[in-house]
Amino acid sequence: MANISRGSIKRLVKEHFSVGITDGGADELAFILENEAKRISSFAVDNAKRSSRGKVTKKDIVDYAIKWRHNAPGSA
Repeated sequence: MANISRGSIKRLVKEHFSVGITDGGADELAFILENEAKRISSFAVDNAKRSSRGKVTKKDIVDYAIKWRHNAPGSA
């Protein structure tokens, strides 16, 4: 089971999309979100280290998002 709680996922889906999600669906979404968070964190930590910083900043996270959008299929 993922570290993101099933209840948190269920609330998120309900609040933003006004639908329910099964326990299995919530568990799978939590698993996927945690894996993506690991990729983002790894990129951000590497970015911070390249800048000789011991802390990840908002800019490191934004840089990941920009890189992802730039490399996404169909992007120019």
